Amino acid sequence: MPFGFGRSLGVAVALVVLVALPAAARAQAYPSKPLRLLVGFPAGGSTDLLARTLVPGLSQALGQPVVVENRPGAGGNIAGEATAKSAPDGYTLFMTTVASHAINPHLYSKMPYDTIKDFTPVTLAASYPLLLVAHPNSGAGSVAALLQLAKAKPGAVFFSSSGNGSPGHLAGELFRGMGGVNMVHVPYKGGAPSTTAVLAGETQVSFQTMPAVLPHVKAGKLLGIAVTTAQRSPAAPEIPTVGEAGLPGYDVSSWAGVVGPAGLPRPIVERLRNEFAKVLHSADVKERLASEGASPIANQPEQFAAFIADELAKWGKTARDANARIE
Repeated sequence: MPFGFGRSLGVAVALVVLVALPAAARAQAYPSKPLRLLVGFPAGGSTDLLARTLVPGLSQALGQPVVVENRPGAGGNIAGEATAKSAPDGYTLFMTTVASHAINPHLYSKMPYDTIKDFTPVTLAASYPLLLVAHPNSGAGSVAALLQLAKAKPGAVFFSSSGNGSPGHLAGELFRGMGGVNMVHVPYKGGAPSTTAVLAGETQVSFQTMPAVLPHVKAGKLLGIAVTTAQRSPAAPEIPTVGEAGLPGYDVSSWAGVVGPAGLPRPIVERLRNEFAKVLHSADVKERLASEGASPIANQPEQFAAFIADELAKWGKTARDANARIE
């Protein structure tokens, strides 16, 4: 081998090693400081509860504190924008939901981020049905009774949700359309205040995630009328589905997952996904989620990306059919 060629080859190999070292070193050292897990809704809602259920185990696994940071507003768009604009270093994550990543793009005339291009999917964390609940004194103790009440008093039945464009909002719009009734939507800034509204009788009914309202149903403070999915929930098998109770074909579910900003290095994505998976499938977390009607998932990043694309198409049709729009 000519001397000059061997020397050039050696220099080239050395340069490749030098270029690769910083990225490898960064991945190996990650994490070296606390992480933020942004939640787009107030404390006490289902997304917040899920995040706070996961962070103790995640903090222990990563060896660094993981801090839940609530950035409520615009159906999760505010927290989503903050994540999209953050550095792709693995220290800012977003507990995204069906609202922020699948529904909002069809509702808002102007979005602060692109659902597909501005994020790196990490894993789909959990899915859960919504639960249609009623105040005990509302006169809406079943789906049939609610439909009858809404037909007898058009515009006098109010349903609360965690905000415009939330799954609870569209679930109510779909119920209203399929049932042929005039119910009035009352949006709140998050699941917790929306639940408080129906507990106080400010609204007669509400479509909420099961973790947020099932404890109130079990305590007798709310009536669990029906679950919104096609099958009953193992967490409350005695509660019928909306389809069983009067609206065949009705099917709505919700979900939450973890994303980072676009450009998140693959080694960091894999580390995060694996640690989230371990926590989600730990015995105590699985038991906690099951008691709240949630199902842990923890799929691969590519699977989550494909799932988001499918959900975008599905909820686009639902939003159009409900004529739901936020300017």
